Amino acid sequence: MCVISHRSETTDYKEKMVRDYERLSAQDSSFLWFEQRSTPMHVSAIAVFEVGPLATAGGGLDAEQITKHVESRLHLLPLYRKRLAFAPIDGQPVWVDDDRFELGYHVRRAALPHPGSESVFKEWVGHTLSQRLDRERPLWELWIVEGLEGGRFALVSKVHHCMIDGVSGMNLLTLLMSPSADETTSPAPPWEPRPAPGPLRLLLDEAARRMGTLGAVASGVRDALRDPRATWTQLTEGAAAIAQALEAGLRPPARTPLNSPIGPHRRVDWLTLDLAAAKAVKARLGGTVNDVVLATVAGGLHRFFGRREWRARLDYRILVPVNMRPPGDERAGGNRVSALFLSLPVEERNPLRRYARIRAESERTKASRAAEGIDLFTRITDWTGSTGLTAFGVRLASRLRPYNLIVTNVPGPQFPLYVLGARLVELYPQVPLFAHQGLGVAVLSYCGRLHFGLTGDWEVARDLGRLREAIGDAFAELVSAAAGAVPPAARRASAVAR
Repeated sequence: MCVISHRSETTDYKEKMVRDYERLSAQDSSFLWFEQRSTPMHVSAIAVFEVGPLATAGGGLDAEQITKHVESRLHLLPLYRKRLAFAPIDGQPVWVDDDRFELGYHVRRAALPHPGSESVFKEWVGHTLSQRLDRERPLWELWIVEGLEGGRFALVSKVHHCMIDGVSGMNLLTLLMSPSADETTSPAPPWEPRPAPGPLRLLLDEAARRMGTLGAVASGVRDALRDPRATWTQLTEGAAAIAQALEAGLRPPARTPLNSPIGPHRRVDWLTLDLAAAKAVKARLGGTVNDVVLATVAGGLHRFFGRREWRARLDYRILVPVNMRPPGDERAGGNRVSALFLSLPVEERNPLRRYARIRAESERTKASRAAEGIDLFTRITDWTGSTGLTAFGVRLASRLRPYNLIVTNVPGPQFPLYVLGARLVELYPQVPLFAHQGLGVAVLSYCGRLHFGLTGDWEVARDLGRLREAIGDAFAELVSAAAGAVPPAARRASAVAR
């Protein structure tokens, strides 16, 4: 809208302050508010490697070389040396340099008991992801895990959601990797922490920032009055987008066994599916790879919930994150996402009808402006600088609980990646769980495969392995059904011929 500048955080002022500290955006701050004892808010990834040239003469892993490599890349990840501080009065969170930063605290080592089976590894990951990050330090950990079956090792990352979203998280992860197996470690650039501002400085800066905001409002009003017709159009379009977002968020979802109060303990599971087979389904039936992913999840849930007769359509609602970053901003940290709300036809038995309904639902939601409305509301909150408005939005979302499940699907590189010559073979993302959501599904494509990461509450999702099997069976069923289906183009051609 004209009256709200895209430099809504008084960017010039923020750029001056970035030398000492920077404010968290409203969306970044919201994940601090969402975090409670039962809902740790870190995003995770499980990266499994062949040991390759990192093997030691004694048959172990050269973990020290990995640690040095991480240190050499930290200058590309500035938030990873910053900790949280809070402004007086309003409690606005800001990033300041950690003057006691110690890499050894963040890069940790673990070893699985022989023979390092996948089931034991999953138990270890679930336990590790159950532990909240220490807010007195930079909000990340990287675990080097040795002793996996087949002579492999893993890097397991935990990064607080206030630092990254799915897109920025993927790009930050790839900064530690290379498409070349011949990469070597460069010397780490020197780093000195900058002194953190005191409470008085933060208070005065916030007062100055708000005065700058008032000036921006006055300037925006003057601009709006010069072209009132265009301003009115933008205002009405923005209001319509926010109204669509509110309408999507106010619909109550279905009640299911997976939507119960959760605790702090987690289970994890994962599986890989063939990306070429998913693309073949898309080519045969139309739609997108994401439609194939959603249809696979819906089919898996249909099997998981049981074979009982569905008397009516179940409004099983999912939240699909939407990247709102402008081109070229993919490597920035923080969050810039909105959301689409879709209803998954989990009661539908026929895989082709299920897929067709998901295609139609995806097209309907993409045509709406709900995602734009959510993004606009977030930018308005940033512009006002109100921590109270952020907290209100978090409380409202927690109370309404407008969806059953988060399903995120991030495209990854389709070529091999390496860490110091060790080849990455598997990469499973893991999402945090919100209140009353006992299951989360994250999907990442890498090197010709779809990597599904399943996160479950320890009590609510006791049989996560059965869901993993159900998702695999649903994918096989969809691939088989699509292979025998008549493509939409052929059906249209046949209809025209008749």
